[in-house]
Amino acid sequence: MVDIIQIVLLSVIVLLALILIILGIQVFFILKDFRHTVKKTNKVLDNIDSISESVAKPVSSFSDFFGGTSVVATILKIIQSFRR
Repeated sequence: MVDIIQIVLLSVIVLLALILIILGIQVFFILKDFRHTVKKTNKVLDNIDSISESVAKPVSSFSDFFGGTSVVATILKIIQSFRR
């Protein structure tokens, strides 16, 4: 014969199993959304990397140009000091 305790225990076990299944499905969807977010973030970071490289190249060339002109100015000053 089935006691009331066995019925309550069986219903609690079934209810907990259903809750765990629902929670597992929710965790799956959360991880799927997280994966999608990480992919978008990676694309944004790749775009930022390419933009920063495209900005760095002209800045570097300007720096090299002005650095070269300061070297030339220093050389001219040294030559002028020898002429005197």
